[in-house]
Amino acid sequence: MAVFLSTFVNRVDKKGRVSVPASFRATLGVDATGIVVFRSLQYEALDGCSIAHLELLSRSLEKLDLTAETFELIETTIFGGSVQVPFDSEGRITLPSALAQAVGITDDVAFVGRRKTFQLWAPQKLYAHETKARDLAKAQDISLSKIIAAASLKIGEAL
Repeated sequence: MAVFLSTFVNRVDKKGRVSVPASFRATLGVDATGIVVFRSLQYEALDGCSIAHLELLSRSLEKLDLTAETFELIETTIFGGSVQVPFDSEGRITLPSALAQAVGITDDVAFVGRRKTFQLWAPQKLYAHETKARDLAKAQDISLSKIIAAASLKIGEAL
């Protein structure tokens, strides 16, 4: 199972192009011709993923008993706000200027792995977000060993 890991900060050139990290392109797969980006619903960042991931989301939505209002919100914000961005021959994308401006991305962009998706942040906003997230995780006593132990208990209960 390939996942998006790590954080990379890359320079945005004068034409709005930025290199997608090589490890992210590898996670997308050799057949990937680009990425999909849209404004995050929760943060001042862009969410990024493969078109296959949005297709999975679409199929998943069909299986859920969502209200018409919730369905409409998801279709408008995610599907309607998405932009397919192709890779150039050097593995770069051209960031949609309206999306980049909306989240404050200018000279540099931070690519942040989030398992099955990733985010694109203005680095200074990411730093503030990470600081707050670490403080909350510490306050809630979140740790990897506790997550693994809890998951192991659930697996044991299912048997």
